[in-house]
Amino acid sequence: MRYTGPAWKKSRRLGFSTLETGKELAKRPYGPGQHGNARKKKPSDYGKQLIEKQKLREMYGVNERQFQRLYNLALKSKEVTGFAFMKILESRLDNLVYRMGFARTRRGARQLVNHGHIEVNGKKVDIPSALCKVGDTISICERAQSFKVIKESLESNTAKIAYVQVDPNKMCGTYLREPLRDELPLDINESQIVEYYNRNL
Repeated sequence: MRYTGPAWKKSRRLGFSTLETGKELAKRPYGPGQHGNARKKKPSDYGKQLIEKQKLREMYGVNERQFQRLYNLALKSKEVTGFAFMKILESRLDNLVYRMGFARTRRGARQLVNHGHIEVNGKKVDIPSALCKVGDTISICERAQSFKVIKESLESNTAKIAYVQVDPNKMCGTYLREPLRDELPLDINESQIVEYYNRNL
């Protein structure tokens, strides 16, 4: 089941900015609740692996079943499993809509896709988990191009993502290439996630 509560609370519990802005931890860099991290014990090796898995899963907003399915896809890759896994997550349609600046959060991007406002290569796709390929063009459908929330998101988007190209006037973008490891969150230890699944397979 996907978590639909406050993202800030989840980020504080994990000690990690799932929104990738750092705002969740800026004022309260400790766990939620009256005592924060006061009673928090040092995690075991398994606990550390679980935390890394949860950090990545919560960042992309993927439920457990989807997350494991995508991990199994990464296992079939000839690349290093952890990095292959992150690249697969990055190629999800809702994530690319977010990376292109059409929405301020992945949750917002997922809503755009669910409501049928997104086209891939000129065809409507309403499945947020759809995996895109390098070269795919992602665009806002004509009826949604006047939406204030999309325009404001594009205007506020100052982050330049090297592996996507965006034309804000035409409200479309292209998935240029797969990301490099240093272009993805560096405070995710993907090898711990691989160890978690190796332990539980």
